Parts: sequence; C-alpha cells; structure tokens
Amino acid sequence: MSDVIAKIPTDLSIGGKWQPASDGERFDVHDPATGEVIASVASGSADDATAAVAAADEVAKEWRETPPRERAEVLRRAYQAMIDRRDEIAEVIVRESGKAWSDAIGEVNYSAEFYRWYGEEAVRAIGGISTAPGGDKKILALHRPVGVSVLVTPWNFPAAMATRKIGPALAAGCTVVLKPASDTPLTALLLGEMMTDAGAPAGVVNVIPSRRSGATVGTMLQDSRVRKVSFTGSTEVGRMLLEQAAQQILNCSMELGGNAPFVVFEDADLDAAVEGAMIAKMRNGGESCIAANRFLVHERVADEFSQKLAEAMGALKLGPGLDKSNDVGPVINEGAREEIAGMVDQSASAGAKVLVGGKAPSGPGWFYEPTVLSRVDRDDPLLAHEIFGPVAPVTSFSEDDEAIELANATEFGLAAYVYSGDLGRGLRTCEAIEAGIVGLNRGFVSDPAAPFGGMKQSGLGREGAHDGLLEFMETQYIAASW
Repeated sequence: MSDVIAKIPTDLSIGGKWQPASDGERFDVHDPATGEVIASVASGSADDATAAVAAADEVAKEWRETPPRERAEVLRRAYQAMIDRRDEIAEVIVRESGKAWSDAIGEVNYSAEFYRWYGEEAVRAIGGISTAPGGDKKILALHRPVGVSVLVTPWNFPAAMATRKIGPALAAGCTVVLKPASDTPLTALLLGEMMTDAGAPAGVVNVIPSRRSGATVGTMLQDSRVRKVSFTGSTEVGRMLLEQAAQQILNCSMELGGNAPFVVFEDADLDAAVEGAMIAKMRNGGESCIAANRFLVHERVADEFSQKLAEAMGALKLGPGLDKSNDVGPVINEGAREEIAGMVDQSASAGAKVLVGGKAPSGPGWFYEPTVLSRVDRDDPLLAHEIFGPVAPVTSFSEDDEAIELANATEFGLAAYVYSGDLGRGLRTCEAIEAGIVGLNRGFVSDPAAPFGGMKQSGLGREGAHDGLLEFMETQYIAASW
C-alpha cells in the first residue's frame, strides 16, 4: 500500500465521524493496472444509510440558514485544497481507477473547478419580483434548497462526478449523502475528509461506500427525509432509481448512458478531426459517458480518416498510470475487458477491418490495446452499444441527411461531435442531432460553466452552469400585497 492510500480513512463518514459498517462488512479495492488489492473499505448497510440520512437531516436547517457567502467560502477553501493536493488526489485516482497520469491530473483540475464555480454561484440564487397583470398583487419568486440529497456517482470520474454534485448541493444549502461506486471509493472518502477540513459542519457531507448499492440507495430513497436524488450511471440503473424515486415523488437528476456519434464531413480538416477524435475518444481511455462511440465519416474521406486515426491510436503508449510516460491505462476490471474484446472480435468476424490494436496484451492488469476498426457495417451490434473502452469503429455515409439519421439512430442523446469546414452546415447538423451536448469542430466539451446533460434516455436535468445550482433548489411563489 502506498503512503497516500494508507492515509485515507476507509470507514464510513457519517455525521462528521468515521465509523465501521454497522455489521462490520468490508470490501476490497483493486488496482486495475495490477489486479492487486490496495485497500479494504467499510461496506455500508441499510442501517448505515438510514444513519447517514439522519445525520444530514439533523444539520439541514443549520446549513440552509448559513449565509450564502459562508457556504461559498467553504467551497472556495475546498477548491484550494484540491489544487494544493493535486498530485496526491491524482495518485489515488490512478491507483483505484487505472487511468493515465495525465487524465488523472486533468480530472483533479476539472473537479476542483466545480467547487470554485459553485462557490461563486452560491451567492447568486437570485429570485424575482413583478407586478401581476391584474395589478392586484406582487409576484415574488424565491429559490430555496430542495433538502437532503442523495448523490450516487460512478467509477470512471471518481472526483469529478462527486464535486459536480457536492458543489451545487452545498451552494444551494442542501446537505448530502454521497454513495460512490464500489470500484473507486477511496477518492470519495478523501474528498469527504477534505470537505470537513474546509469547514463544512459535521453531517453536511456524509460518505457511505457499499457493495450493497441496492439496499443502501433503496433505503435512502424510501426515507421521507430525503427530497432529492442525483445519479450518474447507466440508463438501466437510472430507470430503476426513477421507479423507486416515484414512490416519494423525489426531485431527480439523472445523467445516464451515451452512444456519441462523431460526424466528419468531406469538407472537414481531417488532421483537426483526428486531433479532436483522439480527445473525444481517448479521454480517460474511452471510459467516459461522452466518449465518441461511433465514427460516422463521409465516404470520400472515410479511409483516409481511418488511417490517420489508426496512426494516432497506434502511437499511444499503454501501461500503468503511475508511469507518467504512459498515455493509456487499463480498463476498470476484467469483466469490462472481456466485454470489449468480445465486441471487437464479433465485429471483426462480421467483416470490419482491424487497422490497429484489437487484442488484450499479456501480463498483469486489465489492459486493452487502443483499437481502430474501419468499414464497420452500420448494422454492426458494436455501434449500438456504449463501448466504454479504447475502441473506435468507423462507418461511412454519403449524404448529410443520412449522417443525421445515423447519428440519431439510438435511444441515447447525451453527446455528439461534428466536424465540417462549413460553419453553417456544421451548425445545422448540430441542431438536427438529438443530443444535449454537441462539440462543433472540437473534441473537448466539458466545462463547469456549461450545462451538462442529455436528451432521450440519456437523462433528466443538467449539471454545471447556473442550471446545476437550480437542480438543488425549488421555486417558491409568494403572492403579496402592500
């Protein structure tokens, strides 16, 4: 165990105290680069979930009535702490998620920005006042915190997905219970400790890792003290949580699965498109909900684009993230690698051409080579699945309308990317694509100041921007006469 990992508390954080699971259960955390166990973490039970909600509820009134500027200062201190301890947090992310060092550093910077942004937004929950059309009253619209919030985060961005929810929740005046993914609980536990150090009162941020996600989250969603659930994860799990949340009519934010198309027209700058594709596809090794998943390239330039992309992918160095010279780390676990390998093998058997990669290297860890498949049939099952790995399938189109139809041929609508040398053509295509986030001639789209969320079965609500603050608030209308 590294010194950094050894310093992280590995019990549950409830009401400002570190405590073991009520029944003593624990689970192991593995390093995807080696498969080795790096820590043992308390596995919260349903009783622990109830205790965490109680702790959040107990301090809810105090935090709600804390002046916005004071809440903002807590977030500002948390931001600065993350920047000051950037390398330490990055090492934890690398060890438990497997990502490359550059990706981990990028995640810490991105994560911290949510605290800075919402520290600034905390003082801007501005309502409004107007005179009713009939002249008989004034209309006052106030924003008030929604209440105790359950935050459920995934493993692929263990810091960013947590701060993207904690930041606006605390800025709005809500107390929270964070349930991190069991593959990557250490980052969340470290962030919980840092938030306490930044001055958040005991119980404002509670962290309960658990292998028993259904029991812990389900128990919280049935608790009448909980008023909000914010979830990032698969559409399948999101559907189940929405069903449970309906019983208490909970306020819900859902950032769910994706199947992002990357559209390249024949008038695009291909070198720029490949550069953008490498960012959109290979950020976090492809393990991102907004990762480019299907490359739809005009038939005139499909082969040239595929070759250029294969050269760029083939130049990436695969290896453990703690070696800062490596560009791509392992996927999260053995099951994920087997699923990726199975999809690639099936596609190759159906006629797709493997230009680079296409296999798992020998040795320890759950690595898979960066892979480009060209001339993929548009009916290939690979194009219908969220790959969540370093695999880029390329298929072709001939007309603009055909590209849009292919891009929209999915139940998902989270992100998309469009490359064209004609701005008008590019913007028309962006508007026609059914996605909540579109990158036009750029492969990096995430920004704490921008509204992040999807259409169709990719989710409900928005995170980031002022929208993210309002997700944790309810509007109250007061009719007044004076």
